[in-house]
Amino acid sequence: MQFYKSLCLTALLATTASAAYAVDRDAILDNYANIALAGYQDSLTLVQKLKTAVEALAADPSDATLQAAKEAWLSSRVPYQQTEAFRFGNPTVDEWEGKVNAWPLDEGLIDYTEGDTGLNEENPFSTANVIANASFDVAGQTVDASEITPALLESLHELDGIEANVATGYHAIEFLLWGQDLNGTNHGAGERPATDFDTANCTGENCDRRVQYLVAATDLLITDLEDAVANWSAEGQGRADVTADTTQGLVMAFTGMGSLSYGEQAGERMKLGLMLHDPEEEHDCFSDNTHNSHYYDGLGVHNVYTGSYVRVDGSVVSGPSLHDLITDLDPSVASALMNDLNTSVIALGNIRDVAESGMSYDQMIAVDNEAGNALVQTAIDGLVAQTRNIERAVALVGLDGVTIEGSDSLDNPNAVFQ
Repeated sequence: MQFYKSLCLTALLATTASAAYAVDRDAILDNYANIALAGYQDSLTLVQKLKTAVEALAADPSDATLQAAKEAWLSSRVPYQQTEAFRFGNPTVDEWEGKVNAWPLDEGLIDYTEGDTGLNEENPFSTANVIANASFDVAGQTVDASEITPALLESLHELDGIEANVATGYHAIEFLLWGQDLNGTNHGAGERPATDFDTANCTGENCDRRVQYLVAATDLLITDLEDAVANWSAEGQGRADVTADTTQGLVMAFTGMGSLSYGEQAGERMKLGLMLHDPEEEHDCFSDNTHNSHYYDGLGVHNVYTGSYVRVDGSVVSGPSLHDLITDLDPSVASALMNDLNTSVIALGNIRDVAESGMSYDQMIAVDNEAGNALVQTAIDGLVAQTRNIERAVALVGLDGVTIEGSDSLDNPNAVFQ
C-alpha cells in the first residue's frame, strides 16, 4: 500500500506542470473513459482477490484468514473510491452504483446486532436478520431465504424501497467481516470473531448461513464490477454516453467532479458527521477505513481533472485532460483550480496520516476533539473552495446543464437539526 501511495503523490506533483497535450475535446473524453475503465478493472481485480481470501476464510476460519480477508477488502477500496468521480453525471453509473457502495445500512437486516431496542420506526426490516431467518414476510408475501444466494441478496437490496436496507456491495461485506463498531467516538473498529464463520465452533449462531451470505455478497460484487468494466469498454453504454456528444460528455465530467466534491463528500460524508459528532455517519464505519475512503475520493476528482490515473500495478493511464482545456481558455482559472485540487488532496492526506498514526476518523469528529474537528473542517473547506473553481471552469467552457448536488449540512445547516 505504501508503494501505491508514493506513486499517487508522484502523479499529483507531476500534474501541476503546464499542459502537455494539444487541446482536443474528443480526446479528453476518450481519456476520461479510459481512466474510468482502468479504475473499474482494478476494482474488479482486487475484489477477485478478496473472493480468494473469503474462500480461504470459509474453508479454515481463523484470526489469520479473517485478517487476510479484511486486508483484501481494504485494498479493494483504493481503486473503487477513485471511480466515484464518474458518478452523478453519468446515468449508467448512477443507476448501477447503489448496488455496490450504498451506505449507511441497517445492520440488523443482515445479521445479529448488539444493543437492539426493537424495530427502527422508519424501517420494519431493520431487525429482519436474514442470516438467522430462513423466511420472513414482506408486504404480506413470504420470502424464502433458506439458501442465501446472489439472487436472493439482489432481491433484498433496498427492500420495500427503503435505502437503509443495504443487502449487497462493499459495506454489506465490510459489516460481515468486521461486525459493528461499538466504540462510539473512541478508538477501535468492529471486532467480529473468526469463530462467527466456524461451523464447528460457532459463535453468533448460524455460522453456515453467515458464510453463505459472505460468499454470495462477494460473488455478486464481482458480477456487478464486471458490468462496470463492460459499461466502459469499447462498446459499453457508459463510454458511448460520454463520447457520443462532446458537450454532453464535458457536462458529465464536470458534474461528477463538482457533485462529489461538494454535496457528497464535503457535505454528506464529512460536514454532516462533523456537525452531529456522529460516528454512524462515517463512510467505512465498521472498519474505521473512512480516512482512506475520503482520501481516494478526493484523489479521484484530481484524476479526472488532470487526466491521469495511477493503476494498482504502478502503470499510469494518462492523456489530454480538462486541465489542458481550461489552461487553453484561461490559465489563471486553470491554475487556481489546480491549486485547490492539490490543497484538498493534501488536506485529505493529512487526515489519513493522522488516522494511521493512531487517531481514527471517528475520534476526529468527536465533540471534544478540537484538533480533530479542525483537521476535518480544513479538508471540507478545501473541497468547497475547489467546487467554486469547478463552477468557474464550467462557465468558462460555456456548459449548460451542469448541476452540482448540494447538502443541507453546507447549504441549510439549521435543517440538519430539525
